[in-house]
Amino acid sequence: MNTDTINLLRECNAGIKMGESAIKQVLPHAKSDELKHTLEVCKNTHATLGDETHALLISHGADTKDPHPVARAMSSMKICGQMMMKESDKSIADVMTDGCDMGIKSLSRYLNKYKNADDKAKNIAKRLIASEEYLENKMRSFL
Repeated sequence: MNTDTINLLRECNAGIKMGESAIKQVLPHAKSDELKHTLEVCKNTHATLGDETHALLISHGADTKDPHPVARAMSSMKICGQMMMKESDKSIADVMTDGCDMGIKSLSRYLNKYKNADDKAKNIAKRLIASEEYLENKMRSFL
């Protein structure tokens, strides 16, 4: 496994962990069944992609990557702040849309940066981007 493949998979792994953490944090506050369902679908997709990413990294003797502690703390603080100001589906949609946008941009940057990654790693990154785009689009009806 080349360095680009390992680096791309590690970045995907960190992004998946960030996304799962954010979804788990907002899910108990969701009011609408549609929003709950959408969040659950994305949480499950992230879990599946996380398992695939983790298995590929481990099979090649590489370790996983956790999100940067500052990024994780800032995300958590933003979510808590939004929920304290007004616990609503609109607030959840607002914070999730921002998170999805950041994830899409970061993953796209990593896909461009790690051009020599193998097709499996690129496929995981593209599926993760598609999942983020799906969630971001679904959130629009709640804004």
